[in-house]
Amino acid sequence: MCLGVPGLVVEIDELTATVDFWGVRRRVRLDLADEPVAVGDYVLNHVGFAIRRIPPADVETTLALYEQLLKEANADLMAADVRGEIDAS
Repeated sequence: MCLGVPGLVVEIDELTATVDFWGVRRRVRLDLADEPVAVGDYVLNHVGFAIRRIPPADVETTLALYEQLLKEANADLMAADVRGEIDAS
């Protein structure tokens, strides 16, 4: 399964950004993002690439869904994918 992980853009350097994923900061490529990204935006990351900027109106709901998934699913395969994506980002 392919899964994107949301994160907060904290710094931008041309075509890469430092993105915070629940306290873990990783460099992410921006050249595949669906629209321009700025510091303070949330992006959906997949294997080191920001594939989409999350609209501000959707950020709270998106983060809540991921938080719930990670909190409630100890042995769930989808939760393991989310954790794997965060670790690999």
